[in-house]
Amino acid sequence: MTTDAVSLDSDASALASSDATAGPAEASLPVYVDLDGTLISSDMLWETLWLLLCRNPLHVFSLPLWLLRGKAGFKHEIASRVDFDATLLPYREEVLDYLRVARSRGRRSVLVTASQHAIADPIAAHLGLFDGVLGSDEKTNLSGARKLEAIRQDARDADGNGFEYLGNDATDLPIWSAARRATLVAPTRAARAGARGLEAQVAEIETPSLGYRPALKALRAYQWVKNALVWLPIFLAHEMQDASKFSAVSIAFVCFCAIASSTYMLNDLLDIESDRRHARKRERPFAAGTLAIPSGIALMAALALGGFGLSFAALPLEATGMLAIYAVLTISYSLHLKEKLFIDVLVLAGLFTHRVLTGAVAADVRISPWLLAFSLFFFLSLALLKRYAELLATEDTGEASNERRAYEVMDLGLVENMGLAAGYMAVLVLCLFVSSDDVSKLYPNPDLLWLVMPLFLYWISRMWFLARHRILLDDPVLFAATDGVSWITGVLIAVVGTLAAW
Repeated sequence: MTTDAVSLDSDASALASSDATAGPAEASLPVYVDLDGTLISSDMLWETLWLLLCRNPLHVFSLPLWLLRGKAGFKHEIASRVDFDATLLPYREEVLDYLRVARSRGRRSVLVTASQHAIADPIAAHLGLFDGVLGSDEKTNLSGARKLEAIRQDARDADGNGFEYLGNDATDLPIWSAARRATLVAPTRAARAGARGLEAQVAEIETPSLGYRPALKALRAYQWVKNALVWLPIFLAHEMQDASKFSAVSIAFVCFCAIASSTYMLNDLLDIESDRRHARKRERPFAAGTLAIPSGIALMAALALGGFGLSFAALPLEATGMLAIYAVLTISYSLHLKEKLFIDVLVLAGLFTHRVLTGAVAADVRISPWLLAFSLFFFLSLALLKRYAELLATEDTGEASNERRAYEVMDLGLVENMGLAAGYMAVLVLCLFVSSDDVSKLYPNPDLLWLVMPLFLYWISRMWFLARHRILLDDPVLFAATDGVSWITGVLIAVVGTLAAW
């Protein structure tokens, strides 16, 4: 590596100054930019393959036949069947800034990629930063030596005297070796190590180093708070002190978290396009391109196998069956049911109630029908509250409906009325339970439980007010987990319950 290698910032002025340090000859070099991992943070082969399988899973049986045509033929078969939105891809802003400065200085820029022209051309057209595109076709996979030869030929045709190449992978080393200026973008370890031996001037466009954070973010560990519902049956049955039952529920909780995270990842993979259109969800790892699709699939499979394996080894077979039912329902919801009017909220409410049932099965505790009735109405109210908050956000954008949802902005009033009614029905069920003969079997001072009613009424009503005031913007359970008033209300309810049990 030459001693005049520089590190390039995303700031345009810094890019211009670093361009200047390269000297007049280098500053006029044509710029050739790789696509996968360089211009975008993801990989278009995996993007288009996953998109194809999401739209028509039966194509999975065609993949082996396409592979017989070689890599170029395989990519062509996929590209010819997939329409994608180039405006939604996770572009690296640092690279875009670099190209804007290069073009402002009169430098020629070319997108060169092993992806098919059907993939590369729409991307170049959308960005408007390239003077040409070099890509693969049905017979030629433009990678390795073929890519280098294509660059050399294009540079000669453009009366160039050398070129600059932007890449990220060790496979780019032969091209960097032939370049006058080698620019690294988010390089792999092998690429960075190999670049040390290059004779070309070497620079690096600095990009954020995320490490394992995207994988951890994809787990949605904050959602695990919902799985605490598995402890509710032994808590209400006053059997938390039973070590065997507590241990069984704890294992069920761990299994639930692993399996739930795997289904969250599947949901994010299925919603990549819609998430990229969303103001907040576009930052999810798959949508942002910070977690590679194959890495996510591998992690998703490991979580599912680990969760079911632990359950099968340590819990009753019935509990493993409950986890399997949860997985099937969640996957069905992600694939299809989330688009069905009202069925989606019934499924969401059912999944919350299913957590309670799983805890009861794992600990072999009889669950009260009162608890099931309360759970159904209470979680239905929360599911409708989530849809209500989403519709308000959709209304603010000026849209009539939300993608992959059956509700429209005109349904806001109906969703609000149904959600409040379900919440108050939950309180009514609680009132009927407290006035029943069953309550005296568990609580020596059952009359104290009437103090729970105003607390629940206050909390449910407040949550709906917060949503209407656009303070609660998404999942009400996650909002409550970080809301001080919700914590105080929960502590007061727990205190009342404890006093009633004395």
